[in-house]
Amino acid sequence: MKIEAAVLLHGGVERDFEAANALEVRELDLAAPGPGEVRIRVAAAGVCHSDLSVINGTRPRPVPMVLGHEASGFVEEVGAGVDDLAPGDHVVCIFAPGCGSCLPCAEGRPALCTRAAKHHGVGELMTGHRRLSMDGAPVNHHVGVSAFATHAVLARQSLVKVEADLPPHISALFSCAMLTGAGAVFNTARVMPGSKVAVFGLGGVGLSAILGAVAAGAGEIIAIDPFETKMQTAVEMGATRTVKADEHTIEAVRDATGGGVDVAIELAGSTKALETAWGCTCRGGTTVTAGLPHPDARMSLNALQLVAEERTLKGSYIGSCVPQRDLPRMFSLHAQGKLPVEKMLTHRMRLRDINRAMDQLDQGTAIRQVIEFGG
Repeated sequence: MKIEAAVLLHGGVERDFEAANALEVRELDLAAPGPGEVRIRVAAAGVCHSDLSVINGTRPRPVPMVLGHEASGFVEEVGAGVDDLAPGDHVVCIFAPGCGSCLPCAEGRPALCTRAAKHHGVGELMTGHRRLSMDGAPVNHHVGVSAFATHAVLARQSLVKVEADLPPHISALFSCAMLTGAGAVFNTARVMPGSKVAVFGLGGVGLSAILGAVAAGAGEIIAIDPFETKMQTAVEMGATRTVKADEHTIEAVRDATGGGVDVAIELAGSTKALETAWGCTCRGGTTVTAGLPHPDARMSLNALQLVAEERTLKGSYIGSCVPQRDLPRMFSLHAQGKLPVEKMLTHRMRLRDINRAMDQLDQGTAIRQVIEFGG
């Protein structure tokens, strides 16, 4: 079938994405779903910094590629062997699915699935296929999703059915922002009631971590970012204090907390931010990072502190989540008013606005933007 999609033809576009037409809206061909695959009509797709990182080259990916990985939609057709989804089902897309049979999956860590990493790294679905093409040539899938398009074919493992009563533009935000941010709080850091928590980077994922820290009962929640408007939004969502991200951040946080926070969560995708988060963590505390810097980036830390202060440094990919387990829990918390993800939604746009959305994300003038599709 013919679809409309935003295609990245060349990576390494650093600025002014609208002027450069970094993502070109083109007509593509989408093949029917094969065995173990599902075709969805995309309803809404969030604009995430991970998409921007592919455009500017921070996260190199094979091109041409249709970006977009945080999304919701409705099932239109299922391939052979898919018997637990049916046309009309409301689903959210998962960019780090599990195959269920590799060692990480067997250990309950689907985010580290070796099969997904292998296929997604070269632009394939987990099934090993590409279902997108343009002028007869194959087009790559972005982490098995490619949701900046009217329709998409995904592996069954890349979808979770939504049983909750949620509009698509809200459910989409759970598929990446909430899983990654709140998941880092709940699963990776295991924040305890009364804990002192600092969150570095207040985009959609960072604000999801703020909401997660509130839901987890953290006693103090410090929001840290260069932008005053984002820090004010964090306060509206439950942060108890703000600290501007600058050369005085570590001193300010340690002074305010009497020696540092129990948990520092870095979500800016910057090694400088990660080093600052480490510096803000107390003796015996935990520093968590879910940011995605350039693969060549390196950090430095005081190795003696790691031992003498019994510090912990942990990575967190998609919030160390098991989406089939964690999404229903998060939907339940949202229904109770405890994860009001809609508070961080600043723009609802159309596919033709995709490059402007990237500029706004890059400039810090938007938090979470959603591309919506009619129908």
